[in-house]
Formats: sequence, structure tokens, C-alpha cells
Amino acid sequence: MVTLKLPLTDEEFIQIAAANQDWCFESTKDGKLVIMPPTGGNTGRRNSKLTTQLEIWNSANNLGEAFDSSTLFVLPNGARRSPDAAWIRRDRWDALTLEQQDKYPPICPDFVIELVSPSDSVEELRQKMQEYLDNGAELGWLIDPKTRLVEVYRSGQNKEILDSPATLSGEDVLPEFVLNLQPIY
Repeated sequence: MVTLKLPLTDEEFIQIAAANQDWCFESTKDGKLVIMPPTGGNTGRRNSKLTTQLEIWNSANNLGEAFDSSTLFVLPNGARRSPDAAWIRRDRWDALTLEQQDKYPPICPDFVIELVSPSDSVEELRQKMQEYLDNGAELGWLIDPKTRLVEVYRSGQNKEILDSPATLSGEDVLPEFVLNLQPIY
């Protein structure tokens, strides 16, 4: 049994996650534990399509490492976050020790995707997107398949809202990456 105190240490967080493998956990920068249910069928299918497209591009270009929604990152502000898809430049990933890479990597991804699912609060996801930017992310996409709205977050810029785009460009962060949104909608 783990007695909860906030903030949780890495070891306490690992114990809680290991004892409750059917759930997904994050924590805020203040140590607040965030418990998320497993994804439903359509969300899981969409996440798979996002991650597959990102990994195909990454394998062809070998500019970094791509991650799925089960990867937890410890951000510089101390929050533990699991974006639905993420990517880190090769030089930044390689600068981590093998132990850091094996555990919860203490790094903010350069690129993140959050996909709105039925159990999500869009406002909380917007706050997460801003948190990623505040911790070093360069580009992020918040995709709502129900409304087909996409919010594009760029470092040092205001967010851009796109209505039903067919594709999204990885811009300078992910050169030549184009996400086809048709299978996501």
C-alpha cells in the first residue's frame, strides 16, 4: 500500500501506476495526480493512426524518436505528461542517459499531439498544450475529431485554429511530415 502525499516521488508514482495498470496516470507540476480511464475503441483506433503516420515519417528520416500515448515524460516544471503522440529530435534524445531513456524521460518533446476523446475536457487539454510549449515544445496539435477543429500551437506564437483541414504540416520542426487527417476524423 502506498500512502499518498503530494507531490509524489518518482518511486511512489511508479508504484501507483504499476498497481493500477488498467489506468493511465499523469501528474501536474504541483503533484496533483491525474487519473485517466483507458481509451475507447474509436480513440484507440485514431491514436494508432496518428502514431503510425508519425513513425513512418520518422523511420524514413531518422531525425529523432517518435512515441505513442503510453510514454510518460517528466517535464522541466515537474509535471508528468503522456501526449497521444510525441517526437523528440535525435540530438536531444541522445543526450539522455540510457537510464533516463528507460524510465520516464526527463524531457519535454519537441512535438506533441493531443486527440480529444469523449472523456476529455477540451479546456484541460488546452492547458496541457500550453504547458508543453512553456516547457520547450516547438509545435503541437490539439485535434478534435468530433468538431474537426484543430488547434495548432507554436512556440512564441498565438494558437491557430483550423476548421476541417485535410492535412497538417510538420513545418520546420518535422520537415516534410504531413499528417493525413481523413482517417482520424
